Amino acid sequence: MSEKRNPFDKVVTIEEALEHFHDGMTLMTGGFGGVGNPPTLVQGILDKGVKDITLISNDTAFPHIGVGQLVTQKRVKKVIASHIGSNPNAGAQMTAGELEVEFCPQGILAERVRAGGVGLGGILSDIGMGTIADKGKQIVQVGDKQFLLETPLTAEVAIVHAKKADRYGNLVFDTSARNFNPLVAMAGEFTIVEADEIVETGEINPEEIVTPGVFVNMIVQSKGVNWTWAWEK
Repeated sequence: MSEKRNPFDKVVTIEEALEHFHDGMTLMTGGFGGVGNPPTLVQGILDKGVKDITLISNDTAFPHIGVGQLVTQKRVKKVIASHIGSNPNAGAQMTAGELEVEFCPQGILAERVRAGGVGLGGILSDIGMGTIADKGKQIVQVGDKQFLLETPLTAEVAIVHAKKADRYGNLVFDTSARNFNPLVAMAGEFTIVEADEIVETGEINPEEIVTPGVFVNMIVQSKGVNWTWAWEK
């Protein structure tokens, strides 16, 4: 009889994690300019050949760094982001009509992800009122002011990069790599964490935990990445 896995132990192989990625999926990732994108999971998506992805991310990173590689290899059909300027491939594909881009102010994007993660029906903002940014959006009257309804964002799979994780899924992030990762971890229907270091449950000081394990479904060990090599490709 095979040994039963502890249901609270979320550490799996990269092969098990990749079973949750498929063509046409909605994918959300933490990170800013590639920093905080999970490199091993991104490489796994590339190796598996997943395509037609709807990507929700702060940006499209750089051409050969982080999720920028998915854009460069034309695996993404739509992106929801605050900017794409650091990845010229994204701009070229948008101009050619090969990539649909939905722009969202960075703070609003973060709040839309947070709203999705905590189950809100949206957030109200007056940013963009009276401009092309309000096209197609519902206007809500509150007192004597009008606001745009910004809808929440969720994804089939959310991928995040943590500095440290215990086997239950409690997470610590590395300085600025914290950026969108804690919000993204909440907003995925299924959340997969790539961790630089995996420790036994209880080894992380509770005061250091940023994301509790209740939001995490799977954890994989990071293989790291040679950023210098990626930049020079």
